[in-house]
Amino acid sequence: MATSYRVTFWEHRHRPNRRRPWMVRWTVNGALEFSESYLTKTQADGRKAELLIAAASHEPFDTETGLPLSELRKLKEDEKAVTWYQHGRNYVEARWDGAPAKTRTTWADALASVTFELVGSKAGMPDKRVVRRALYGWAFNVNRWTDEPPVEVAKALAWVARNSVNVSELEQPRMVRRLLAALSVKLDGTRAAASTTLRKRRILGHVVDRAVEDGLLTANPLPSVQWQPPRAEEELDPEYVMSPEQAAAMLEAVGRQGRRGPRLVGFFGCMYYAGMRPGEVVHLRKDRCVLPAEGWGKLNLNGNSPRVGSSWTDSGESHDPRGLKHRAETATRPVPIPPELVKLLREHIELYGTAPDGRLFRTFRNGMVQESGYGVVWAAARAEVFSENERATPLAKRPYDARHAGISLWLASGVPVAECARRAGHSIAVLLRVYAKCIHGDEDHANQLITERLQRRAAPGGSRVWSAPGPEPLVRSGIRAE
Repeated sequence: MATSYRVTFWEHRHRPNRRRPWMVRWTVNGALEFSESYLTKTQADGRKAELLIAAASHEPFDTETGLPLSELRKLKEDEKAVTWYQHGRNYVEARWDGAPAKTRTTWADALASVTFELVGSKAGMPDKRVVRRALYGWAFNVNRWTDEPPVEVAKALAWVARNSVNVSELEQPRMVRRLLAALSVKLDGTRAAASTTLRKRRILGHVVDRAVEDGLLTANPLPSVQWQPPRAEEELDPEYVMSPEQAAAMLEAVGRQGRRGPRLVGFFGCMYYAGMRPGEVVHLRKDRCVLPAEGWGKLNLNGNSPRVGSSWTDSGESHDPRGLKHRAETATRPVPIPPELVKLLREHIELYGTAPDGRLFRTFRNGMVQESGYGVVWAAARAEVFSENERATPLAKRPYDARHAGISLWLASGVPVAECARRAGHSIAVLLRVYAKCIHGDEDHANQLITERLQRRAAPGGSRVWSAPGPEPLVRSGIRAE
């Protein structure tokens, strides 16, 4: 790049027959002449003043474009600038292939939550709900990029594209605070759940890291802004957890719920007795089951088919068949099952057979079991089994709580933590953090053990005797004995 400090300015040239009649003229390095045209003389005077200031400040001018070096650099930066909206689309496109459909929805959800807030102006903004729906369902869903969106969606996306700030503006703390504030609230202005906020924060951290990799930012600015993350309660609330008696009553009640209920007894039985996720039960096939006439059996789990929505899957189907969660694609997880579940599954196969592909559980038309269908059955059974006071609590409120109850039962029964984690398809750390809770109604047994210990007395004389360690062990453990 050649530059020169020799800049000469000429008087404006006025050309009345032109659309922009006022021309600013100057030369660089004594020979090269440059010009810019403006609509009014005032605009031309203003532009000439900018150039004069640059020359008076001893700023070099580029000999090819005639512009001050600072202006030229800014133009080149603007050419490379990428908006937050475009960067979000680039991020999901780069990671789309091979990603689980459920993961794709979490990217879209996180990006949609903040993108319509990271704009230079909200003038002319369509309804917030329309913008949110357009961003989630279309802007960050690669599968829909070739489809023609509805008119209101197209208008909303065009508005976001015009007004989205450049990624480089995230270097300003005020813009980072806007991003963090946006992911912490829902559309109606109420505070989002702590777990939701933290999940979105993790995803957006990865999105911003990608901007650093692409050279759009020099460093990730999110950690530099003071932000108090919400406290997420990951531990399972014991109020959700059924006792074995309650679980048995629920399974019996499921079998009394119309035509659909009897076909779902084994479905919920798998969630309770085998600690399976709903998608794993949907995926379960007959050839993965070992069901002896007596005693314990085994399920050799090898897949998961969560329902995500047809627009998010590569197949166009609403379910996304994949390997086991957090496992290699070909990994299996053998889970021993008690005689109670063996009996339920044998009866289910005898009565209803299997789908053409071997799936145990299916709709009347051989389709995948939907949560909308089994959720209605579970709710009806819960209303039948539990009292009004119990229904007012979170006890077994969701079908997924059957899995929680089953895993909690394993832990309370004394099954080693590592084995519980293996059967549940969790890491040991997650299991201890989430599932290590007592079973609903088991407090009486714990209270009895404490009562017996407090009432223990020495023989003759009736004097109380402590069996706690003496002073020496207490001192060793770091506790001073008085």
